[in-house]
Amino acid sequence: MALLDVVEWNNAPGEVINRFKEGDIAVGSQLIVKEGQEAIFFKNGQALDSFGPGRHTLVTQNIPLLGKLINIPFGGKTPFPAEVYFINKSEIPNLKWGTKQPIQLLDPIYNIPVPIRAFGSYSIRIKDIKSFLITAIGTWQAFTTDAIGSGVRDQIIMPKIQDLIAEFMIKQSITILKLVAYYDEIGTAGKAKMLEDFSSFGIELLRFAVESINIPEEDESVKRLKKALADKAEINIMGGDDYKMKRTFDTMEKAAGSDGMAGGMMGAGMGMGMGNQMGNMMGNMMGGGQGQQQQGQKQCPHCNTVNPAAAKFCSSCGKEMVVATEPCPSCKENIPAGAKFCPKCGANLQGSNCKKCNAKLKPGAKFCPECGEQQ
Repeated sequence: MALLDVVEWNNAPGEVINRFKEGDIAVGSQLIVKEGQEAIFFKNGQALDSFGPGRHTLVTQNIPLLGKLINIPFGGKTPFPAEVYFINKSEIPNLKWGTKQPIQLLDPIYNIPVPIRAFGSYSIRIKDIKSFLITAIGTWQAFTTDAIGSGVRDQIIMPKIQDLIAEFMIKQSITILKLVAYYDEIGTAGKAKMLEDFSSFGIELLRFAVESINIPEEDESVKRLKKALADKAEINIMGGDDYKMKRTFDTMEKAAGSDGMAGGMMGAGMGMGMGNQMGNMMGNMMGGGQGQQQQGQKQCPHCNTVNPAAAKFCSSCGKEMVVATEPCPSCKENIPAGAKFCPKCGANLQGSNCKKCNAKLKPGAKFCPECGEQQ
C-alpha cells in the first residue's frame, strides 16, 4: 500500500470522526486541517499533539509530545508511527436515539405498570478533543461516526431515559396516556439532566428532543389503563350519583340476560331488588325525596338509607341528614360541598396548577398567589 503524502478529511455533514491508521501516511507528509476540524495524534492509548485549521508538515519540531515517546526516523519515505484522527468540531445535528426494548413504567395516577418505547433526536458538538478521544477510542473502541453514536446512546442517554420519564410523570402528576402533550418539557428536562454526563466525555449537548413515546395498544395493561381513564372521564361528566345509577342499570341488564332458569330467577330477583332501589334513587333525584317524606320517611343524602322523616342523623352511616352547601365561585349558586363541577353553570371546581410555577390554585383563581402570573 502506498504511503500518503497529503493527509486531509473532506467530512460529510453529520460525520464526527475519521481515522488514518498507523503506517498509512509518510513521515514529512502535509497535514491539511479544514475549518471546523481538529487533527490529533493517538499512540498507545494516549491523545498527544493536536493541530487546528491550516497546513502542517509532519516534522520533529511539530510533534514534540509524540517525539518524547518514540524516535521518529527521517530520511526516505518512512511510515508515520502513530494514528491520526480528524474530529469534526462543528455541530452534529439530528442524531437519533431510541429504546431497543420496551421499558416498564408505573403510571402514577392509576398505579398500573405499562410498557413503553421512546424515540427522539439530539445534537452535539465535540468540546474537549482529548477527553472525547480517550473515551471513544480507549473505552468504547468506536472508530466510526455510527459507532460513536451507539456509544453515546448506550452509555449516556438510555441509562437516563427511563428515570427521566418516570420522574417527570411523578412531578407533574400525569398519566402515561397524556405524555404526548409534554414532549417539549420532557426534552428540556432531559437536556438539563444529561449535560454533565455528556461533558464528562468531552461532548457538549446542544439539543435533546423527545419525538415519540409509543404504547402497545394490544397490551392488557394499556387496555386497563385506558378503561380507567374512560371511567374517570365518564364520572366527571355525569357526576358520581348518575354514574352509580348507570352502573346499577348495567348490572341489572347483565343479570337479567343470564342464561338458564337459575340465571333467569337470579336476574328476576336482582331486578326486583335493584328496581326498588333504583325507584327510590330516581324518586329522590327527580322529586327531591318527597315521595318518602309524604309517607313519613326520607332518604339519607350520603348512603341512601331510608330514615324517619324527623331523623336528624342517618341510622345507617350516622351522618347529618342535610347536605352541606357552598357557593359556586363562578355563578354564586349554592351547590353541594365537595362537588367537582357546578351543576348550574358547569364550572370546574377542582382547582388547577399555575402555568408558570406549577403552584396549586384555588378554583376560579385569576392570578397565582405564589408568582403573581395571570392565569
